[in-house]
Amino acid sequence: MTKTLEPFEYPHGFQCFAGVDEVGRGPLVGDVVTAAVILDPNQPISGLNDSKKLSEKRREQLNIEIKEKSLAWSIGRASPKEIDKLNILHATMLAMQRAVLGLKITPDFVLVDGNRLPQLQQAGLAVVKGDGRVAQISAASIIAKVERDNDMLALDALYPQYLFAKHKGYPTAAHMALIKEHGLIAQYRRSFRPVREIALASGELVSD
Repeated sequence: MTKTLEPFEYPHGFQCFAGVDEVGRGPLVGDVVTAAVILDPNQPISGLNDSKKLSEKRREQLNIEIKEKSLAWSIGRASPKEIDKLNILHATMLAMQRAVLGLKITPDFVLVDGNRLPQLQQAGLAVVKGDGRVAQISAASIIAKVERDNDMLALDALYPQYLFAKHKGYPTAAHMALIKEHGLIAQYRRSFRPVREIALASGELVSD
């Protein structure tokens, strides 16, 4: 049985809330993916929670329901090259900005998971553990997670030798062994230490 969300008191004086969350800060490969969601109060969705606490099957079911029932949703991304140029934190903030700007409805207030708020055109609040407290953020975490996992499935189809569908790009021991065996593809984040060390050892990068 899915746990209900912890109580959260919404800021007063606002009508239209968007929730924002990210997936993919930790992996060594691919985009960092964010999502923004404005839920429809007239079409409640049962079972929303932190995407990490849901099974893959349940996430995929909720992903469809969220997209069908929400007033608006949007995906934002930052590429590996942007991550390497800006660093992962600033790239994540950029991807969150893109997700909010991509909404077909402009929210009055934006609720963001975590302890940092990107620069936005409207008022906002960073909510620690918001994906388990705020329905809009939970919904965003779910569709961002499904989107990012689908990225890894697509990359797995192109490069099956790396087993991206299994480890989703995270720096597991098995993944590191595969990188050392097969080398680096363009989608790897060269600024991340494990990747940078391999790139330096192979001569692809030159130490500063």
